[in-house]
Amino acid sequence: MFFSFSIHQRNFPKLGRGFIPSSMALVLLSLIINSNAASANEVLTFDRAVKQAQQNDPWLTGNKHKENSLLALSRAANTLPDPKMSLSIANLPTDGFDFSQEGMTQFKVGITQMFPRGNTLEIKDHQLKLQSQAYPFQRQDRQAKVAVTVGSLWLDAYRVQQSIALIESNRSLFEQLVDVAQASYSSALGKTRQQDIVRAQLELTRLDDQLDKLAQQKNRFEGQLFQWLNNYLIEQNNVENQIIALHDINLGEKLVAIDLMQANLVYGKQWQKPEQLVRYFAQHPAVRAMDKRIQATQSGVNLAEQKYKPKWGVNASYGYRDDDPLGNSRADFMSIGVTFDLPLFTENRQDQQVKSAISQTEAVKTDKILLLRQLLGAYSSSKGRLLRLNDRESLYRSKLLPQTHDQAEASLTAYTNDDGDFSEVVRARIAVLNAEIDQLTIEVEQQKIILELNYLFVGSLANTFSQVNTNKGAVK
Repeated sequence: MFFSFSIHQRNFPKLGRGFIPSSMALVLLSLIINSNAASANEVLTFDRAVKQAQQNDPWLTGNKHKENSLLALSRAANTLPDPKMSLSIANLPTDGFDFSQEGMTQFKVGITQMFPRGNTLEIKDHQLKLQSQAYPFQRQDRQAKVAVTVGSLWLDAYRVQQSIALIESNRSLFEQLVDVAQASYSSALGKTRQQDIVRAQLELTRLDDQLDKLAQQKNRFEGQLFQWLNNYLIEQNNVENQIIALHDINLGEKLVAIDLMQANLVYGKQWQKPEQLVRYFAQHPAVRAMDKRIQATQSGVNLAEQKYKPKWGVNASYGYRDDDPLGNSRADFMSIGVTFDLPLFTENRQDQQVKSAISQTEAVKTDKILLLRQLLGAYSSSKGRLLRLNDRESLYRSKLLPQTHDQAEASLTAYTNDDGDFSEVVRARIAVLNAEIDQLTIEVEQQKIILELNYLFVGSLANTFSQVNTNKGAVK
């Protein structure tokens, strides 16, 4: 609803100069209200809602930071440990603490460099890089899941919005039926009874109750949509506009028609074997991320095997000696050495660490099998539900809706010719309204299941949810 103020200075000849700020304030208030109403009536299309939710998802930003963290750790892991420096005074006599008294007294400077076991550095670097490579697939999977979640919310909100529109359009018809019944009852010329008037009024009350229930659902779905789109609304509007947009989201009047990916796997007559379906699901981002986890744990096995190899260290020191008490020069000392451990007792340490790494790899492989089974089960369920819904939609469109309309027309014609019952007219109109709402629900559920199926085959198409049709026109 738009509000405006028309202010003409000739209507206020005695207000003087003080009127100008007041009139400007009213005009500005009018502009603000109009702006808010325009924002509230802006159409939030399916494609726009999904894209905005994906772009404003903070989870993706956090996931990217986690990837960068592992990449930084991989660069740090492939670096030798820092050398150790030592400074000491050796063999200082305690009877006088004279540095030049004894020949063995010296000031020593030493340095030690340790070298990790085998190829530990390279394997650790490779393992961290494999772990980081799983994050881009996780982000693809997240975007696909956001598309399903936000798309389903949009479809639910659209179903409620259109159901409200259907009820409101039929409410005027029931009001007319009440008026006709009252006129017929008052004239005492027709067969209308008092209970018919009460029945018509009762149905009007039930419609009002149904509108209230749908309004509650509408508020719930719009609130959930706002959770995904609030970053966008914050960027586009001020706080006041957000409040209006939250309670008055306009989804348009056209139901989105989503292209089904891999339609041959759903509508094809040839039965697909599980191993053939696994070929498609193996490219799913969630499965690809699991593959990277498996590769990383396999590197963990190689990393554990490196502990069978010795850990090496090289040390060098220089010992400075002072001249003797007679002033004769003494030679300085230099030492070089190598240290390494001997992994001889491996039964309780290295062997168990390798077994642990192998078991961890097998556990992740089991997780992948469970994920593939879950995708197969979701495909079978969604395919069956979609095919049954297609049958119901065809039945409603070809038979049920035309028959309910014919029944309503026939009952109304019979009643107007004093050959029918008023309660039958009311029941027929209720049947038409319920059939139209059921058909709308079926059409919405079809699109929701297509969303679920497209998520399963997201790995077979780069831009999964970019091909969206609105009625007959495609939104690219």
